[in-house]
Amino acid sequence: MSSADPAKVSTICRPGDSGLLLPLFSSEQTWPDPLRAVLYCFAMLYCFLGVSMVADTFVEAIDVITTHKRRIRSRSGEYHLVTSWNEVVANLSLMALGSSAPEIFLSVIDLFRQDMHAGDLGGATIVGSAAFNLQVIVAVCIGCLPPGEVRSIESLQVYYATAAFSIWAYAW
Repeated sequence: MSSADPAKVSTICRPGDSGLLLPLFSSEQTWPDPLRAVLYCFAMLYCFLGVSMVADTFVEAIDVITTHKRRIRSRSGEYHLVTSWNEVVANLSLMALGSSAPEIFLSVIDLFRQDMHAGDLGGATIVGSAAFNLQVIVAVCIGCLPPGEVRSIESLQVYYATAAFSIWAYAW
């Protein structure tokens, strides 16, 4: 157990106490712990199933957007099919949503728990998690390169903008 203030330690497992969502009703705390653990695991799996359905729908929507083509006429009068969206931008949007959504939802829950006042899980959690995600993703991508293979950044302007805003956010 940590040395936190005993008044602030969560005790939702003790009869009479409650958390934000659990226990769902007061008699639940009198149930055997193994039964509650199994029920909570099933509830968690059900939530994961819901998240996977939403993610699948989002991926399908991104696919529809990125594969949409339109016909344009060039200066010479010929018609060409071009994609409406840049595939890189759509995929980066998906990655940003997927990596930041848990922290955003955690901050929203904390906001409701604090009666709409900023808590310990606010912007710092989101920025810190984004920094960790960015550094780990870059490290894994570098580590996965086959020996002797070299990659380079194609668009340095985007890299510089991302680096500048990241440094600003981390310093903030």
